[in-house]
Amino acid sequence: MRLPTCVMLLASIAMLTLSCSADPISEDFSAPYETEFEVPAAKTIELEILDLINEYRSSLGLNSLRSMEIVKAQAFLHTDYMIEQDNISHDYFHARKDFLMENAGAREVSENVAYGYSSALSVVTAWLESDYHRNTIEGDYTDFDISAEQNEYGSWYYTNIFIKK
Repeated sequence: MRLPTCVMLLASIAMLTLSCSADPISEDFSAPYETEFEVPAAKTIELEILDLINEYRSSLGLNSLRSMEIVKAQAFLHTDYMIEQDNISHDYFHARKDFLMENAGAREVSENVAYGYSSALSVVTAWLESDYHRNTIEGDYTDFDISAEQNEYGSWYYTNIFIKK
């Protein structure tokens, strides 16, 4: 395989396994969910991710972020959606953002998503090695939460949402 083709292939794979968004491309379609939501019990991997992110922020002198059930509910809805679609994405980010602005008092909203990492440390490390994801983690936020769910084959999907109140 020629070098340019190999580089393009690797870039495509990287985009598919990690992504972040503060304000993605406009969406012209209705969200698959609106105001009804469920808050699943926190999994060990989710608690570990939240702790790792707060430990990292603390090491930089940044404030710790508080978890919020309403944020977790939106993260869960999106993670479940990505599993159903078998695709990592920021689809309907504006719907999540608008919902959190209206119902959680958010002034700013951002998210990181990921796929395929099997541990809290591996997904947080991957996000920190990416400028865009790291900037989100280091951002001026007050609250956050995460959803980590496995598909039928045991592959993990993640949605980590950050808000500033």
